[in-house]
Amino acid sequence: DSQDRLEVGEEAVETVVAAVAESDDRLARESADLLYHLLILWHAKGLSPAEVWAEMESRFGTSGSAIKEIRKKG
Repeated sequence: DSQDRLEVGEEAVETVVAAVAESDDRLARESADLLYHLLILWHAKGLSPAEVWAEMESRFGTSGSAIKEIRKKG
């Protein structure tokens, strides 16, 4: 489980670096790696993709700053 989190963190960093300083092809490859390891982490934690998609749908039409404010209020 901790290894899964480390893999996601590593791939997240590599994806950001690719987005900032590398080609779109590299960004696509790193994004695929990130998504793969994220799916592995979700599985290890017993979380289904459907649960994540439902959370994303609940945010549709809400700005990022509004979501942050909701989280602050708890």
